[in-house]
Amino acid sequence: MFQEFQNAISSGELQNIITSTLGQIIIVVVALLLLTIVVSVGSKSKTMKTKELVYSAIAIAIAIVLSQIKIFRLPQGGSITPFSMLFIVLIGYWFGTTQGVICGITYGLLQLIIDPWVVHPAQLLLDYPIAFGALGLSGLFRRSQNGLMKGLFIGAFGRFICHFLTGVIFFTSYAAKVNMDPTLYSMAYNISYIAVEVFLTVILLFLPPVDDAIKQLKRSAIS
Repeated sequence: MFQEFQNAISSGELQNIITSTLGQIIIVVVALLLLTIVVSVGSKSKTMKTKELVYSAIAIAIAIVLSQIKIFRLPQGGSITPFSMLFIVLIGYWFGTTQGVICGITYGLLQLIIDPWVVHPAQLLLDYPIAFGALGLSGLFRRSQNGLMKGLFIGAFGRFICHFLTGVIFFTSYAAKVNMDPTLYSMAYNISYIAVEVFLTVILLFLPPVDDAIKQLKRSAIS
């Protein structure tokens, strides 16, 4: 394991470091540490701290499972999934921005283990922890009318901005292959899957049984 990690470092390829056994163990440890931070920054009540951790962990687990169901997968990364973003957005909607962002970062690190595509440290940060951490911005609207819908839009937009930037900065070669401006290419590419999943999620949230279930879940989560 250590030899594999040393070889990965010697190769100078960040992708090899991330996919090495020790590299993945380190990422898991960091993700677990982040979850413990959720407990420390959460409610002062010990019971509520436990509840926040349990609900957050379950939501992350569901999001990971759903993210592996690809309705449509694009060739250079990115896919439409059955509502995986929603469950990260819900954490912020339940417990606030800080917990939402931390759990989103945790989820992003786990995605880095499951489906890594890394060419540069800045791209890694933007495409994984920061992009998915942005979904936790839903907490900004946790107390407003139609807060979940607003949170979904702002979280998805934050994720889009991160992927858009990496497309413009690090993946311009794909735009060149189709003789397209990198900015327009990255915008169209990332909208094509993020916007579709948001659209499908909005339709889901408009269904009365789902709306009732979401409201009941929030009452249970914060009470």
